[in-house]
Amino acid sequence: MPRPTNSTDGRAPVLVSKQDGVTTLTMNRARSLNGWTVEMMLALRAALADAASDPETEAVVLTGTGRYYCAGVNLSGTLQLGPPAEVHERIRSNNQALFDLFIEYPKPIVAAVNGPAIGAAVTTATLCDVVLAAPAATFSTPFAALSVPPEGCSSVVFPRVMGAAQAERMLGAEGWKPTAEEAAESGLIDGVVEAVALLPTAKARARALADEARAGGPLRRYRGPSTRAELLAANADESKQIADAFLSRPFLQAQTKFLWSKGKRVPAMVFATLWATRPAWGWSLPR
Repeated sequence: MPRPTNSTDGRAPVLVSKQDGVTTLTMNRARSLNGWTVEMMLALRAALADAASDPETEAVVLTGTGRYYCAGVNLSGTLQLGPPAEVHERIRSNNQALFDLFIEYPKPIVAAVNGPAIGAAVTTATLCDVVLAAPAATFSTPFAALSVPPEGCSSVVFPRVMGAAQAERMLGAEGWKPTAEEAAESGLIDGVVEAVALLPTAKARARALADEARAGGPLRRYRGPSTRAELLAANADESKQIADAFLSRPFLQAQTKFLWSKGKRVPAMVFATLWATRPAWGWSLPR
């Protein structure tokens, strides 16, 4: 078995290690709960692209450092002011590109969820071939609480893997946040592994998927089951709905109040400015 190699240092937003044809990408901003800031998302995209083009990488494992797997997208850090039509298109295209990256990825991916996962961190995980979780993991998709529709193909994938009732519990007003055990029982994830064994187990599963692909098996396995075409179509539709919702009055108002209550004055003012200037946009959007 080849010796492990590391291609980044401990200060990088994403750590990259390689062993036995499996590249492990570790989100490395524990102090910010591995949230997807612009820096983190750019680093993760670059690391995934490098692994995709690397002839020595046959499969990928995605995990996080610290207590959290990933706290999801940092909306206040990624939403930029501009003409409404441009903001809308930027939200739509960025959202679609994020999830298309996972749908179209050319190699097997295993998500090793080491702790709580929120929002897009959950939905991108469920676009991976296998999802394993440590006992401390939880899975939260608070879309209804944020006044936004489901994203990341969850409107299609969740009902297929969990059933309509459980999917509605997660995606709807109840905002059910299953534990790792509950997520496994519901079919959302593939299994629960003790924390100390999570990464070795995920790497072994990734290696097995690569071996199956090399022997003529499927290169990717979509949950549901779903086809790549179905997921791409669902993502395109959801991304348009997300962009509409992000510029709606309820969302802008809720984000302004939430960020202000947390003492995040500058990010709050970004949403407040969009909210306050909305009547002057002269552009048709849902109320």
